[in-house]
Amino acid sequence: MSHFLPITLDEMKRLGWEQADVVLVTGDAYIDHPSFGTAVIGRTLEKAGYRVAIIPQPNWRDDLRDFRKFGAPRLFFGVTSGAMDSMVNHYTAARRLRHDDAYTPGGQAGFRPDRATYVYSRILKQLYPNTPVVMAGIEASMRRLAHYDYWDDRLFPSILVDTPSDLLNYGMGERTTLKIARLLDEGLPIEACRQLPQVAYRVKDKGEIHKLAGSSVETIELHSFEECIASKRAEAENYHIIERESNKIEAATLVQQHGDEWVVINPPEPPMTSEEIDDSFDLPYIRLPHPKYKKRGAIPAFDMIRWSINTHRGCFGGCSFCTISAHQGKQIASRSEESIMREVETLTHDPDFHGVISDLGGPSANMWKMKGKNPDRCRKCARYSCSMPSMCDNLDSDHQPMLTLLQRVSGHPAVKHLYVGSGIRCDLFSDTNHGWEYFRQVVVHHTSGRLKVAPEHTSAHVLSLMRKPSFDLFKETKRRFATICKQAGLKYQLIPYFISSHPGCRLEDMADLAVQMKQLGYRLEQIQDFTPTPMTLSTEMYYTGIDPSTMQPVYVATTPEAKADQRRLFFFYKREMQQDIIKSLRRAGCTQYIGKLFETSQQIPQYKVDHGKHRKK
Repeated sequence: MSHFLPITLDEMKRLGWEQADVVLVTGDAYIDHPSFGTAVIGRTLEKAGYRVAIIPQPNWRDDLRDFRKFGAPRLFFGVTSGAMDSMVNHYTAARRLRHDDAYTPGGQAGFRPDRATYVYSRILKQLYPNTPVVMAGIEASMRRLAHYDYWDDRLFPSILVDTPSDLLNYGMGERTTLKIARLLDEGLPIEACRQLPQVAYRVKDKGEIHKLAGSSVETIELHSFEECIASKRAEAENYHIIERESNKIEAATLVQQHGDEWVVINPPEPPMTSEEIDDSFDLPYIRLPHPKYKKRGAIPAFDMIRWSINTHRGCFGGCSFCTISAHQGKQIASRSEESIMREVETLTHDPDFHGVISDLGGPSANMWKMKGKNPDRCRKCARYSCSMPSMCDNLDSDHQPMLTLLQRVSGHPAVKHLYVGSGIRCDLFSDTNHGWEYFRQVVVHHTSGRLKVAPEHTSAHVLSLMRKPSFDLFKETKRRFATICKQAGLKYQLIPYFISSHPGCRLEDMADLAVQMKQLGYRLEQIQDFTPTPMTLSTEMYYTGIDPSTMQPVYVATTPEAKADQRRLFFFYKREMQQDIIKSLRRAGCTQYIGKLFETSQQIPQYKVDHGKHRKK
């Protein structure tokens, strides 16, 4: 049996090591599973012959003994906040501190600092000033250029400027991390890694950028951080360029000045091939949390994915509020069917497996094997989405491979139930690409009784800003779902997800959503208030009040009161909220919705406006 990567000095000594080649520092507990980035990077380096140790959730408040226990690695420290941005992990949309952490044993909060990547990097450079520190993971990736930080409510500089790290490895990092290790192993300085794709760095000498980038790569200089502080329009213009380039396979080098330094973002690696992603999933993971955590309780994030299988990376949906394409890429990197079946076989031999696979999917359930018919067209494409605002004629959206895969996995003798728990993109369905046939297969055979979909809103102009299809698609999906269930004799539910307070959404839009939900017979459960997170289009609209795609102004609900008024409309059916809903609708001049939401006017107190205050007649 393979061993866990060492997380204690005793474990490292038992392996006979005097020194690790690479030490990975993470804000998550160590789970040796392909769904967790630290394990993926660690196993990738191990396969290449490097000795890797991990410092999971180090104590940053004491004498820093956790950071000292392995000493300096031979090559570099790798730093990540974990599977989430630490601020998203810690705080709700209302900026309230969360009391749990899904990536910690027992679900306990408090085992990572705010802005963990920043904190870890500073400590490591303080302790080991001559050892390279390489940042990676979602927190570092999404903060690689000037960005709006919701929790401090201000524009932040690139994380490279705010930390002493030597290099930033953005996106899915196996290939780039391996190249960094090999260059350092050859005795080259960390500066030699600046020529690699998919890295970011800072320099004092602007002339050095052109030497490193080479004449064959276009270089685009963005508005400086100082210009963006002074002008929200400049920040919006920057984001339009950043998003466009991040969607390209052949992208430009991006440069942004911060004071007397320049932050440089090299173009990304090409999308992973099927063979490469198979290699990553086929590494010798133990597929369990480290045994050190046994007495501290279960790790919720692991329990959630333990019996699931990831089929692909990337997403071409282009939703405005999502970071997946910015981190994993727009192009779909699909595992081979044989690799997936090998993982099924591995799961079924686990002594705790009881015949149920909880999910077969990825960032979306139904993008596996989808790609451009003509790869050359994809190479130059800068569209934010292959499906919005209309389906790209170059997209191969055939669902037949997924139908075949579902049948093959379900047919394994040890699999009693196979569920599809990932989000389904209904905008990819048509009668000619086996999409609706796939939908029927999922509803009848791979749903536990409640199928979740994400229309996100009902308002056409809000959906346009979200880059989501018309609400008519949800109605058609609901109609087909009901027909399938009736024909199959099933009493299943279709559960929609919705977001309030998204840029562009006014109170009347939420009132319309509430009215439509009442007409459709829904009492909503799966809802959330929009939370701005770094490097999404929605966040840029929230901060600037401008749609970077059109440079037109956008209404944004930013005050706690306005956001609470919108969120409350999700719960129109709760009597204890009706009076507050009525008050807010009257204040906004949306009285036409009151009679549609509530049964009789006799139940509704009358108000008049007097110097901005509201009181009963």
